[in-house]
Amino acid sequence: MRLDKNTYGTVLLVYVISAVLIFVLQYFVRTWWIAWPLTLGILWVCVWQTCFHMVPRRTPAGSSTLVTAVADGKIVTIETAYEKLFLKRDCTMISIYMDFWDVHANFWPVTGTVDYTEYYPGEHFLAFKPKASEENEHTCTCIRTREGKEVFFKQLAGGFARRIVCYAKEGMEVKAGEQCGIIKFGSRIDIYLPTDAEICVSVGDTVRACETVVAKL
Repeated sequence: MRLDKNTYGTVLLVYVISAVLIFVLQYFVRTWWIAWPLTLGILWVCVWQTCFHMVPRRTPAGSSTLVTAVADGKIVTIETAYEKLFLKRDCTMISIYMDFWDVHANFWPVTGTVDYTEYYPGEHFLAFKPKASEENEHTCTCIRTREGKEVFFKQLAGGFARRIVCYAKEGMEVKAGEQCGIIKFGSRIDIYLPTDAEICVSVGDTVRACETVVAKL
């Protein structure tokens, strides 16, 4: 595992604030049964934040015809939805919700070429709510496979997420299972697939980025 390159500053800030709080607790709070539990709690936050921003090593299962999960999390929606930003047609949408305990690094779902990418500012509703897909801050990316199929996905900010990182550039050749970005704190991924795609997951399933095949094109 490695720390995501866009989170060095965030993790360093957590460490600095934690060090200051621990110093204050140990120097000014003389009651050990108050100071030490709080100190251990702060150290736990440091460990959690380090793990949270790690990019895990995975064995990619995706290809140009096998679509894998963009992120770790839970399938909360599988439905037919109209994608109005780029594809402008009905698609099968799969939504993956990430909570605080999931790794938040994101990965390319298929192998192909980036046809479209765009950032959209917006609100910060809780990511599991339906209106979050349309109204929350998000980044959209569409990948065209060598077979001509299009896979479109949104990285959605949640109620606490305040930064979406996406490495996509139009014309970029991408490979399923390689990192495509990260979303900081609770968030969601919406994947839009052709309506004839064979869906391989169900609502309620827990998925792992790179390794869980969510659909076959």
